[in-house]
Amino acid sequence: MEQSRRERRQGQAVFRGSLVPTSTHDQRLLARQGSSDWVHMDPWRVLRIQAEFVEGFGQLAELPPAVTVFGSARMGEESPDYAQGRRLGRALAEAGYAVITGGGPGVMEAANRGARDVDGAVSVGLGIELPFEQRMNDYVDLGIEFRYFFVRKTMFVKYSCGFIALPGGFGTLDELFEALTLVQTRKVTSFPVVLMGTEFWGGLLEWVKGTLLGTAKIAPQDLELITVTDDVDEAVRIIVDADRARSQQQEEELASAAAQPGEPQ
Repeated sequence: MEQSRRERRQGQAVFRGSLVPTSTHDQRLLARQGSSDWVHMDPWRVLRIQAEFVEGFGQLAELPPAVTVFGSARMGEESPDYAQGRRLGRALAEAGYAVITGGGPGVMEAANRGARDVDGAVSVGLGIELPFEQRMNDYVDLGIEFRYFFVRKTMFVKYSCGFIALPGGFGTLDELFEALTLVQTRKVTSFPVVLMGTEFWGGLLEWVKGTLLGTAKIAPQDLELITVTDDVDEAVRIIVDADRARSQQQEEELASAAAQPGEPQ
């Protein structure tokens, strides 16, 4: 009986049964309020948003180099996508990376589980408050529950050196295109985006090439921001190569700065 009760996490709190709120913080943030209610409510909400950023930064600041893995929450253990996610999580951990997911079930659980298969690896879940129940999966070493999607997305980008997207739904597409936009606009640099599953992503890539590129909505070089593969080893190698190139570039920039004559006093 107890296990069938509804449950929802909100920040550090857990609500069950009749105490589960009927809406989420994101819903209330985006709702159009009548009269002048927003004057009294939104300033206080800003403080909560600020606190959520502070909490995320504090918890994640000392992570080792990490890779974020996106994918569907709806795939069970019997799914080929789950098996691939677990292999990917393990391969990333063996290459020395922490694995970050959305913390949920399905492919996210698989990637966290694969990381946990490697001794000493770090498995991270960044969860989100949803209108329906979704618990943090059991293979997360460090789990943080966020109220606001935009805070959570910031953590995905800030503490990752690359994204790998396995087959997924609207949430995966949202995260994928946000990552591509950040790379395209150079908000983040040397940041590989890998799609795993040529059959799954093939139709989308054809549309991108035929419609977006074909009508000049994107530039030809924008296609180079995406790599599609079915090979776990290739996906990890892309991450490792980009990471090494970024480190080498930083070393060269530091050496160049050190070689410059000092500014006159």
